[in-house]
Amino acid sequence: MSAPFAGGIRIVHGACHHDCPDTCVWDVHVDERGRAVRLRGNADHPTTRGELCPKVNRFLDRVHHPDRILGPRRRTGPKGSGQYEPITWDDAISEVADRLADVIDRRGGQAILQYSSDGTQGLIQRGVMADRFFDAVGASDVRRHICGVTASMGAADVYALPFGIDPEDLAHSRTIIVWGTNTRLTNRHLWPTIETARRRGATVVVIDPIRTATADAADRFIRIRPGTDVALVLAMIHVLDRDDLIDREWVDNRTDGWDELRASAAAMAPETAAAITGVDADTIVWLAHIYGEQRPAAIRTLIGPEHREHGRDIMRAVAMLPAVTGAWAEKGGGLARSTQIWFETALGLGDSDRPVRRRFNMADLGAVLTGTGPTGTAPDPPIEALVVHNSNPAVICPDQNAVIRGLGRTDLFCVVIEQFITDTARYADIVLPATTQIEHLDLAIAWGHMYLALNQPAIEPRGECLPNTEIFRRLAAAMGLDEPRFADTDEDLVRQLLDFDHEWLTGIDLESLGDRTWQRLAVPEGHHPQIDPPPATDNTSIHLGRLVYRPGSETPDGDPERARRLPLTLMSRKQHPKFLNAGYGGFPEHLPPGGKPTLSIHPDDAGTRAISDGDLVVVYNDRGSLTVTAEISEVVQPGLVTMPFGWWNRHTPEDRAVNALTNARSPDGLGSAAFHENLVEVRRAGSATGRSRRDQDSR
Repeated sequence: MSAPFAGGIRIVHGACHHDCPDTCVWDVHVDERGRAVRLRGNADHPTTRGELCPKVNRFLDRVHHPDRILGPRRRTGPKGSGQYEPITWDDAISEVADRLADVIDRRGGQAILQYSSDGTQGLIQRGVMADRFFDAVGASDVRRHICGVTASMGAADVYALPFGIDPEDLAHSRTIIVWGTNTRLTNRHLWPTIETARRRGATVVVIDPIRTATADAADRFIRIRPGTDVALVLAMIHVLDRDDLIDREWVDNRTDGWDELRASAAAMAPETAAAITGVDADTIVWLAHIYGEQRPAAIRTLIGPEHREHGRDIMRAVAMLPAVTGAWAEKGGGLARSTQIWFETALGLGDSDRPVRRRFNMADLGAVLTGTGPTGTAPDPPIEALVVHNSNPAVICPDQNAVIRGLGRTDLFCVVIEQFITDTARYADIVLPATTQIEHLDLAIAWGHMYLALNQPAIEPRGECLPNTEIFRRLAAAMGLDEPRFADTDEDLVRQLLDFDHEWLTGIDLESLGDRTWQRLAVPEGHHPQIDPPPATDNTSIHLGRLVYRPGSETPDGDPERARRLPLTLMSRKQHPKFLNAGYGGFPEHLPPGGKPTLSIHPDDAGTRAISDGDLVVVYNDRGSLTVTAEISEVVQPGLVTMPFGWWNRHTPEDRAVNALTNARSPDGLGSAAFHENLVEVRRAGSATGRSRRDQDSR
């Protein structure tokens, strides 16, 4: 529901759609001409409290940006040129439908690949109608594991359903360990809750390979060698067991596998772990004691530690800590992780009779499109048509050079649904213009709090833009798909989602959300995850078991021979407040000063390479190379370099970004790519060899 005009202004309530834990609720101010003139956070929301982040503060600039695509486009130049001519919607839909039908006739539906991600996290525009369409034609799909799923799988190995505590309960904690997440930057609306706990006497500890803004604000920062978290957890359990800080009754009555875990921890004394993790033994002992003694104790972690070959092991290990101390029994104790599973359960999002389609891990797109397949075997049938929505794979996918070679195939028919000519859209045959969040209806869940929100359209779609849902309705009609479900309106889709019979939806429907915009899931007061009810494991026990530290295969410990040749570990960071993901990485007004990506390198590593602050350097490995500016900083530790994630490719001479260097490896095709495990070398530009642009394009 929108507020009436006041002084010529109408206020329409909505919610942010970005891939972010916070899902801010906002107010759009619309003038009498129907133009959005102001956007502000809704001050009544209990979590976001009227504050929007720096990127969303300029969201209306995006809506009205002069470069926005306002009508369908057909490619006129070579793939990658970004040269297009305007066409009508009728012609665009007809051409796409005809080309997809041809692929189906010749190769079958599996030769079409649906590629989408979290460009919008609203449940309606994210993919309800798209999934219906691609299910009907039998297209191949992707496992959307590039972010978040590994963390969930690791926690699920312990608890089956990986519920964590309500992040608001951190206000009651006396020890908060922020593990591998930069709360002040990427989850900014949670930080006041943590500060409330600290005013009440809580100790805040940050564990991270990088000195982040959150590390600077903590009571104690523990710098860990990248990817060695399992060794630290084992050493903590070693100390907890040795010093009688394990809750024996809890372990005996509510867990299984303790004997195996205890034996694993017995072999990881603090001194042993210190040699692996770089954290001294005294600090490990202190950490174990404050976690075991100063209670309630909570661990806050999200997705940062998962972006490794063995990221699932890390998340499983961290999830075990509250299980051995019984931290779950106290308000403010336990594991505070993504809240998305609360919404998935309440809305029945996992209960589906959808058909099973062929799926590839989305991180393997380069291998899939170039015909090698993720295991070295070409997909059968090969992908002949690619439809991309809510994603920019030319930027976000690892092994970027392979992705761009695949997108450049002249025999690949590519459709991109977008708002701008992104690096992916440059390779599309047809570009279809999509609405922005203030131009369509959506239902917004969160993964950082417990509030469901309705996003209401504030203005009419600009130009000829259409919601994703309407685009797929039109494609379905053009391809003769006339089932009633393709006639469902967006309001119908919202009602269908809210019609699921679950107690946590009590009192929540389209009308109540229309009146209030947001409502908290109806989780009973005093509900304790992993207690009420007990874990959904096969025997209702928390699963512990054997735990082993395993270095990734592209790390100094995992591949010493490669590390002699490429001695630095590269992590791809989300570090700029005005864009954390790729959605804003091509807009000058959102870029940091200088307008170019930089490489952070420790003074010791810079010194041995005769690199000065501000030098142009070449960062390279076997996958590619980039020319960027060096930033000498002690934010990183020796042996570690970082580059920002999300920059569009145009910002380097190679027309590539950090993912030209990153590792697509994911165990068994499941989970995230190893974005944080990339061995590289760095040299000053103009000195000894690194891979050239020609080398990259020829691979």
